[in-house]
Amino acid sequence: MTSRATGISEPFRSICVVALDAYELLASAARVQFVGGESVQHVLLAKAWRDLGLDVTLLVHDQGQPRDSRIDGLRVLATCGRNEGLPVVRFIHPRMTSLMAGLRRADADVVYQSPAGVNTGWVARYCRSAGKPFIFRIASDANCKPGEQLIDLWRDRKLFEYGMRRATLIAAQTDYQRTLLRDNYGLPSEIVNMVAEPGEPSPPAAKDIDVLWVSNFRSVKRPEALLTVARACPELRFSMVGGKLPGAERYFDQIVAEAKTLPNVTVHGAVPYGEVGALFDRAKVFLNTSVVEGFPNTYLQAWMRGLPVVATFDPDSLIRRRGLGHSDPDVAALVAPLKALLADPARLADVGQAAYAFALQEYSPRAVAQRYLELLAGAN
Repeated sequence: MTSRATGISEPFRSICVVALDAYELLASAARVQFVGGESVQHVLLAKAWRDLGLDVTLLVHDQGQPRDSRIDGLRVLATCGRNEGLPVVRFIHPRMTSLMAGLRRADADVVYQSPAGVNTGWVARYCRSAGKPFIFRIASDANCKPGEQLIDLWRDRKLFEYGMRRATLIAAQTDYQRTLLRDNYGLPSEIVNMVAEPGEPSPPAAKDIDVLWVSNFRSVKRPEALLTVARACPELRFSMVGGKLPGAERYFDQIVAEAKTLPNVTVHGAVPYGEVGALFDRAKVFLNTSVVEGFPNTYLQAWMRGLPVVATFDPDSLIRRRGLGHSDPDVAALVAPLKALLADPARLADVGQAAYAFALQEYSPRAVAQRYLELLAGAN
């Protein structure tokens, strides 16, 4: 049954999004410590479901905000603090109990959770006991590979796998992820696109950054690889955006110190999500140097602004197949194509326009949010 007014599949009238690191993004905080692609997706999806007429609740970490508040028409419930209960008890109490309490307070018809981790297990346990459908979204190829899920503790990996096996709907980002889930876990999944925040290309005169790199400073993202490319392209101007992560402060400082020795590299540090768009507007090409990803939110930010993507990671060979930039897992092999692209303004514009048209057609918030509901209705 479908509501004529909203197009929402009944009986789903409310949804809870477990978005623990999204509060700063929701509140447009001036000092944002953690902004990953998942937090961006949480907020964009929540707003899209809100616009479809659902009552949307987000569970976030307690950062001193009210316990129960509303932001942009979204109900926001605080759970425990980001570091509460660590490191001794590692996610069990009060982290598990506060998450469970938040889910009960939200009392939504559907629960959505990502990324992979111990919370996947706790959410599945709640949904099973409460009779609620559970959507779990794969955030990285590593989530689909036993022993490589980027989850430290054996116990937490088992809790994640418990939760994933009990999801009503597993949303994958690519055919590759679907294959991994089937082969490694015997689990079915559906491809659901990421959500792209609408944008538009900037005029060439506004572009004073040749190459933009945006990510958290983690070893798997390989920020040092950007410095390798920058050394090989002294004529190009590079900008790096990303902040320190807990436990990786020394790594960040080392990369920044090395970047300062290169006159063609600017390190902006952590930049609020609302201001990152201005850097994309100033850029000509977006560079990704990750070892492993799922489907980077930054690709959508780039394509929505008409930027080609040059990358070591290419989900389902999409960049290569659709002509959206250039991809090669070998960092050194990116140098010549990057130089060639930036040396040809006409080709740069053509690739950028193709990328913009592709993102606009395939990744609109309403279409993606509606697909989740349709898939979930079919699964029940």
